[in-house]
Amino acid sequence: SLKDCYGDMADYIYLIELGLSADTSYADRISELRCLTFLTNSDAHSPYVNKLAREFNRFEMESISFDELKMAIIREKGRKPVLNVGLPPEEGKYNESACIRCFKHYTLRESIIKNWTCSCGGTIKKGVKDRVNELATYDKPQHPPHRPPYLHLIPLSEIIAMALGIGTNTKGVKKIWDALIERYGSEVAVLVDADVKKSGVDERVINAITAFREGRVKVHPGGGGQYGRIELSGEKLAANRPEPQRSLFDY
Repeated sequence: SLKDCYGDMADYIYLIELGLSADTSYADRISELRCLTFLTNSDAHSPYVNKLAREFNRFEMESISFDELKMAIIREKGRKPVLNVGLPPEEGKYNESACIRCFKHYTLRESIIKNWTCSCGGTIKKGVKDRVNELATYDKPQHPPHRPPYLHLIPLSEIIAMALGIGTNTKGVKKIWDALIERYGSEVAVLVDADVKKSGVDERVINAITAFREGRVKVHPGGGGQYGRIELSGEKLAANRPEPQRSLFDY
């Protein structure tokens, strides 16, 4: 709990970073987190297009400054977060409880009965979903009024690759990625704001971006150290995922 972590300073914690393995539907099942601002941040140490801004926040602020950002996080004077964007948590390597050797998935009950040892002899790693169920106050998420929407997306280069059925780091992906960025200015604009139907790029890419925006993708959960798979247009495609950040729920 926050009090276990921070003791008398727990009341001075204003935010929690969800990491790649959780979203608001997970965190808002835990009552003590209701008052906090949730952040979805990307790694800042890699320039690759499938890592930079793979998760991000949108805030309502009057200017780009530390003081304005602080007010937005604390939600003062009308400043506030208005959107969280991140990967589907099921895509995480430890979403469901699974063996770290053969990757067989288990329910929490099955894991306990087997004393967290797989039939193959490997260790069953407790999944984020099961850990949230242990900590949860509510059966379903109870979003407070200040909680912004959460949009599930993956990096643009990976959406293009999945739509075309080719590798992420190929000339075909880069060509379309460059064309979209040149037209709309940023990956965030392409993923969230732009009317990509008028972009002139391959219709399969347009349909894929739209499907992610509307939540029309199926994610086969990861576990035991193996990433989940995203199913798009009837095809099961392994996501070429970078290493995830750790979050509160990974422990």
